[in-house]
Amino acid sequence: MLKGHFTSAGAVIDYGDAAGLFPVVELDATVLQYRDAQLALDDVDGSDVIVVGPTSLATSYFLTQHALTAIPVETLPEAVRARLDDEIPAPIETFELIQVGKWNTDNPNHSLAEFTNA
Repeated sequence: MLKGHFTSAGAVIDYGDAAGLFPVVELDATVLQYRDAQLALDDVDGSDVIVVGPTSLATSYFLTQHALTAIPVETLPEAVRARLDDEIPAPIETFELIQVGKWNTDNPNHSLAEFTNA
């Protein structure tokens, strides 16, 4: 089940337009991943989050497999901020975080045996 700000995001930026963010481990900014990213995303309203969205099946697969990552906008290098600012409808300063990757919750594991009596 999908969790996070994919449906409530203040802005969505296409994967190709967010190329300056990848690879995130080489980004000169604060990069929160896994549990740290979950906690950071839980603390902000969805309207304050920019989500990197897929543009094709390949980018969808990449983003689904990518570790959940939250990048505070204020820590981005000015050049990256300027490029991203050109791609979103509102000024980038109005956002707190950029979400990369999908936050999925565990679904209960169902057996096919449950459906034999139906």
